[in-house]
Amino acid sequence: MHHDFWHERWQTGQTGFHQSAVHPFLERWWPSLRAPAGARIYVPLCGKSLDMAWLADRGHTVVGSELSPIAIADFFASQGLAATKALAGKFSRHAAGPFEILEGDALLLTPDLTGPLDGVYDRAALVALPPDMRPAYAASLAGLLPSGARGLVVSFEYPQEMKGGPPFSVEAAEVRQLFGDSFSVHELERVDILAQSPKFAEFGIPALHEIAYALERQ
Repeated sequence: MHHDFWHERWQTGQTGFHQSAVHPFLERWWPSLRAPAGARIYVPLCGKSLDMAWLADRGHTVVGSELSPIAIADFFASQGLAATKALAGKFSRHAAGPFEILEGDALLLTPDLTGPLDGVYDRAALVALPPDMRPAYAASLAGLLPSGARGLVVSFEYPQEMKGGPPFSVEAAEVRQLFGDSFSVHELERVDILAQSPKFAEFGIPALHEIAYALERQ
């Protein structure tokens, strides 16, 4: 997806992908990853997700990446924080409290920009990307995370021919193909959420599965 697509979504308030509650997969499965308090957790394409506050409440430092300055400003406002802003290469670094969000193209991030990372939480990044961008995204994660780093990745599966993305359908075989060379990949849970997703049901889609994966950098 071109940058303008996402900027327009935020500018026009078309942010149905934003959730008003913490993701249940995060609550259920993050503790099993045993990330220590103080760990620096990367949240790609973070938007204004409340999941970042949940991670911070567990003692983590959250490093997000996001294209939209509107999303970033909304997030810090929701936390009652006034963020500082500084240039960092091609990015703008917004920081306050336990949060640091790098405004720019996530695929251009380097370890020098993010600082050391200990884990990753991807609720909406992989599924936001069309097929031709996913290999670069997987390579980016591998380049940012050190050996032993763990993470939680959420994807969707549905008949892609029945509805265009985003969010896109990313099937289990593709998840393993994308990440398998650099990460161990384990499916944790699979839930059919079609009943809670009327916009998908309108297309006659028979099932909409949301899947949680645990990753560990090799």
